[in-house]
Amino acid sequence: MKMLATAGLGALAALAAAAMASACFAQGPPPPAARGPAMALALEAAQTAVATCAANGYKVAAVVVDSSGAPRVMVLADGAPGMTGEFARRKAFTANAFKTPSAAVGEQAKTDKALADRIAADPKLISWAGGQPLVVGGTVIGAIGVGGAPGGDKDDVCTSAAIAQIQGRLY
Repeated sequence: MKMLATAGLGALAALAAAAMASACFAQGPPPPAARGPAMALALEAAQTAVATCAANGYKVAAVVVDSSGAPRVMVLADGAPGMTGEFARRKAFTANAFKTPSAAVGEQAKTDKALADRIAADPKLISWAGGQPLVVGGTVIGAIGVGGAPGGDKDDVCTSAAIAQIQGRLY
């Protein structure tokens, strides 16, 4: 009787393993890796944004995300409040998610209640100026966000400077 129980458990384990393997193959190939700027370019862009804002007297943070919205780098100016990093990350995430500057998302949300509700419901999004997509050959490969200047328009100046610095080297 003991031998039969062991054989039954072995058969059950084999069936479970076969079912799991079958489920793994049914899922298909893994999704392609997220695109984004190389680490060195992401860091250069963030440093350029922070330096540009510093030259204008603003202590900001800059965040670069890849095409999946995952942060690649975050740079905070000396003396920048910690919350500036969170704002910068959300601006970059928003620009990447909508494939347009975060300021444009904010403008559209003023007349699109469904969009405004979506932004309000998702803590990763923010519709303030300061986030811009990184585009290569018409494809958004990530985004950069800046937070901390007294107004998103000033954050956007620093974001634009960062993109101008690295655009020709993005692939």
